[in-house]
Amino acid sequence: MKKQEKIFVIGHKNPDTDSICSAIAYCDIKNRTTQDSKYIAKRAGQINEETEYVLNRFGVQPPGYLSNIGTQVKDMDIRLSPEANKSMSLKNAWDLMQENSIVSLPIREKDGTLEGLITIGDIAKTYMDTTDSYLLSRARTQYQRIAETIGGKVVEGNGHGYFVQGKIMVATANPDKMKEYVEENDMIIMGNREEDHLQAIEQNVSCIIVGLGIEVTEKVLKLAHEKDIIIISSPYDTFTISRLINQSIPVKYIMKTENLVTFNTEDFTDDIQDVMIKHRHRAFPVIDKKGKCIGTISRRNFLDMHRKKVVLVDHNEKDQAVDNIDKAEIMEIIDHHKLGTLQTMQPISFRNQPVGCTGTIMYQMYGEQKLEIPPKIAGLLCAAIISDTLMFRSPTCTLQDKMAAGALALIADISIEEFAREMFKAGSNLKDKSPEEIFYQDYKKFIAEGDVCFGVGQISSMDADELKEIKERLLPFMVSECGRHGVSRVYFMLTNIMEQSTELLFYGEGSEEMAVNAFKMQPENGTIYLKGVVSRKKQLIPPLMEAAQMSGSDYV
Repeated sequence: MKKQEKIFVIGHKNPDTDSICSAIAYCDIKNRTTQDSKYIAKRAGQINEETEYVLNRFGVQPPGYLSNIGTQVKDMDIRLSPEANKSMSLKNAWDLMQENSIVSLPIREKDGTLEGLITIGDIAKTYMDTTDSYLLSRARTQYQRIAETIGGKVVEGNGHGYFVQGKIMVATANPDKMKEYVEENDMIIMGNREEDHLQAIEQNVSCIIVGLGIEVTEKVLKLAHEKDIIIISSPYDTFTISRLINQSIPVKYIMKTENLVTFNTEDFTDDIQDVMIKHRHRAFPVIDKKGKCIGTISRRNFLDMHRKKVVLVDHNEKDQAVDNIDKAEIMEIIDHHKLGTLQTMQPISFRNQPVGCTGTIMYQMYGEQKLEIPPKIAGLLCAAIISDTLMFRSPTCTLQDKMAAGALALIADISIEEFAREMFKAGSNLKDKSPEEIFYQDYKKFIAEGDVCFGVGQISSMDADELKEIKERLLPFMVSECGRHGVSRVYFMLTNIMEQSTELLFYGEGSEEMAVNAFKMQPENGTIYLKGVVSRKKQLIPPLMEAAQMSGSDYV
């Protein structure tokens, strides 16, 4: 069965009820109408109390947190590595690398964790260093590995034992001459003469290797058995045996185990490029979230990275989108705001309607797809509409929003007024929150022509006394926030739902003048009271944008 492609559905930073609930609903729509892809709801920030109340009320889990949509190591074509352990011979490792067309071979423990790394270059260097006669014993090479490497078999002795002392010699001289250079525990490559074999046994060598498939005599086998001497028979000639035998040493003897440069599947590719350039290895091991080594990547993998696919809901501004949105492939946008600054590489489906809530568009989509709306989803979408339209009091609210909310309330079996009161009460319970948490709970950044960058936060409440308390806590915080993240002017809307009004706080050079020019009102006690203004999107941002773009003004 073909693996489904993942597509993330995500709202804006500092998510509100609409962006969270619409993401969940759209995943339900798409997963019920498509089979090739799996749509997964995500969030680009912390959920506020209002949204948390709504999700708990209808028993729905919040979407997972996704702070960065950039490409990660797991989005690359990771080269899966064959099973390889430290006891295998260099020849086994070489054969594995040739079969799999790889230049680096991760060596793993039984549990899959990375123990070391061996490369083609490491093997070649060992192969070229033919002057070390003690290499096999220093590497503690198993006799069975030696036999396998030279295509032979152990005909006498314990093949599972290890060659741990002595050098390797080719015995070509007569027996008398052998006494001068063969020492105890040496490994001797010999021909077919029995007298040579007997002399080697007499000198207590550890292993005798005979080539050309020669069978040693029973006498030799018996004496070798008595002295625990290994005898290996190989079909190769003496020259070939000598050439191959160094390849029998275990991988653990030459593999790198320290200062290994590895990457995690969760690492972002932007963060690893400089490391790759600095070290310039042919391949780098990749470790998954469980600590297992799953394969390798190389610089070439940057050419065929799979960008994450994403659907954006309730926004189309780059500054409001999840970090690194330009590194992702935007598949669709579903929104109800003005056109923003996002750009795509190719044409996409962009649904933008002048309604008060993205949840209303979702309700329409269910109807277009002839899908029954689950009661839980209906409750979420109804909550989104109530929240975004301030229970139909916002000027952004349309007849479509009211009709959708009414139909959804019936499916969810809720009373709109009663539910709205509970929801807003939960959302405005800010006593235990810090000024920073309150300020950024529902905050958006905007850029006008002339590079005027300003931020606007908003809190809506039915309690005038609570708004007064929030004001006293926020004013000092706004002073410290101005100038951060490139924002030169900050505004905050204290919106009274019942009175349908907003007290506008402001700070930063030019912020007061911009607000005065936008609303043609003078501040009182350092704030501007805006009667009938409850919508940031429709009533506050357009006049502020127009004021910021005025040419020849003193404050721009």
